[in-house]
Amino acid sequence: MLVPPPAAADGSPPAPGQARAAARPALRAARATAPNREGPARKRAARVLSARVLLLCLLLMLPVAALASVALGAASLPFGEVWRDVVSHVTGGGRPAQITGIDDAIIWGSRVPRTLLAMVAGAGLAVAGAVLQTVVRNPLADPYVLGVTSGASLAAVAVLTLGPAGLLGTLHLGVPAAAFVGACATLALVVALSRRQGTTAPVRLVLAGVALSYLLQGATSYLQLRARPDQLSGVLFWLLGSVAGAQWSDLGLPATLVVVCTAWLLLHGRSLNALAMGEETAAFLGVRVNALRLQLLAVSALLTAAVISVAGGISFVGLVVPHSVRLLIGSDHRSLLPASALAGALFLLLADLAARTVAAPMELPLGILTAVAGAPFFLWLLRRDRSAPGREV
Repeated sequence: MLVPPPAAADGSPPAPGQARAAARPALRAARATAPNREGPARKRAARVLSARVLLLCLLLMLPVAALASVALGAASLPFGEVWRDVVSHVTGGGRPAQITGIDDAIIWGSRVPRTLLAMVAGAGLAVAGAVLQTVVRNPLADPYVLGVTSGASLAAVAVLTLGPAGLLGTLHLGVPAAAFVGACATLALVVALSRRQGTTAPVRLVLAGVALSYLLQGATSYLQLRARPDQLSGVLFWLLGSVAGAQWSDLGLPATLVVVCTAWLLLHGRSLNALAMGEETAAFLGVRVNALRLQLLAVSALLTAAVISVAGGISFVGLVVPHSVRLLIGSDHRSLLPASALAGALFLLLADLAARTVAAPMELPLGILTAVAGAPFFLWLLRRDRSAPGREV
């Protein structure tokens, strides 16, 4: 309640300036005690604006990075020639006269599919990481926490080292197909081990994934010791990851799964937001928590398996990218998922470009560069985590 300013000594009303000065302390007190109704709305508007700005920046940066990835390498080519050659192939026109057959083979036959595969792999791993961080409610989660990568690597290395003598060889599965089957089978086993009384708790899920991952890594190391010298390069590919030697035939399955799974996740963005607020809140809002969690795990495993089957084990993308995006624009999955996909594509594209140029003419495996960038970030997250003891993983 505002107190009227005192009247003058002669009983006349106070001057306007004196009235405003006398009423100012009361107005300050009233504003301090009144509920701030504009704060949440302003924060939401700021988050929406940040998401739009980030998406716009990523959409502008990604084509530039892709063009640089195609142009630069052991044999660098002019940006203009690269652009004209790509446009001629996309539009169905003939090869430009100033571009030789060798340059065309380098651009369209080698570097363009490699660039596209790096973008697809980065987007898939980033989206899978964003979903898993919501499922287990921990920013330190990534696609490797469930042992999916270990299962895919073991299956691929088994085909490489054992050949027809192994079980997967008798099924006539190639290395990419074996990696895909191994990843999906590992997820099914992790979910089965973590279920109790019809539910799958995040803590049991993580513990089962970590334990199974160590077991599968041990089996992979044993097969690596048995490998012949000519097989070791293929084994290292599946352990460290690379998009070198990518072909157009490698893009169909992973690109389709990344697009379809990301679209499905966007349709369930509100349910993901509810799950991020806790199981009880999600159930109160009408979300079938257990069914949704199993569906999200299956989608994440499909994304990870599709990427690993053609690019090998690439670490830390699913950890670094989605958490960085979440810090910038918040946890609304309707903007978090597309931003993570674009940021993951850009991150892995730049990592592949660095892998070709940092130690040229030698190429570094992608897993080395992503680990160098991701491990310090992971340690920073551990230092930043101030959660109380006993919090769920």
